[in-house]
Amino acid sequence: MFALSRNRRNLLAIALLLVSSPFLYSQLNKTGFVPPVSYFFSKSEQNPTVNLTPTQEKLLNYTVPINTIVPGAIDKFQTAILIDKSNYQLTLYYRNKAIKSYPVVLGQSPRGDKRQEGDFKTPEGVFKIRDLYPHRRWSKFIWLDYPTQESWHKHLQDKKQGKISLTSRVGSEIGIHGVPKGSDNLVDERNNWTWGCISLKNDDVNEIYEVVQKGTPIKITP
Repeated sequence: MFALSRNRRNLLAIALLLVSSPFLYSQLNKTGFVPPVSYFFSKSEQNPTVNLTPTQEKLLNYTVPINTIVPGAIDKFQTAILIDKSNYQLTLYYRNKAIKSYPVVLGQSPRGDKRQEGDFKTPEGVFKIRDLYPHRRWSKFIWLDYPTQESWHKHLQDKKQGKISLTSRVGSEIGIHGVPKGSDNLVDERNNWTWGCISLKNDDVNEIYEVVQKGTPIKITP
């Protein structure tokens, strides 16, 4: 078994105490207080490595439908997404090439990485799509797998260093979604209105929804 860092050994000791009551531990994990048991035994992040070259063009092909850019059926296994927070832009990649960009808005506190529930920040790092489904208020919801192993690591490090409260939770339910009906102006006016999600105009999220799937990689940069 590989060597554990001191921090992880301490956390593992706590986890072992809690795991004596599996129900209690599962409930604490479900509410975001403690990481899954697998966190203590995993060497590295299990999400895919995503190397996407940022496009130099602002809103690449934004007015061009995807089916015009890529005629025929798109292989969803070949799509990926890059979200550039500083430029408020989401870029769709196909076969490792940028094909279209969209304007987005972010959490109400747009600068900095997400560290805990309620900080209104959009997380940074490499994620993948956990699920996707229609949403009654925001047209579509593309659910990310936040918190990842790396998300938990950053959260626990901040607790250890006293940057956040020991009783804070890591947060969840981060995704890409639309806006309330008739509220495209939120994106046009760059109104960061979400609690940490990435929001697009409804027509835009609807188009993206059709070319991604569970497991599609997503990289979010500062």
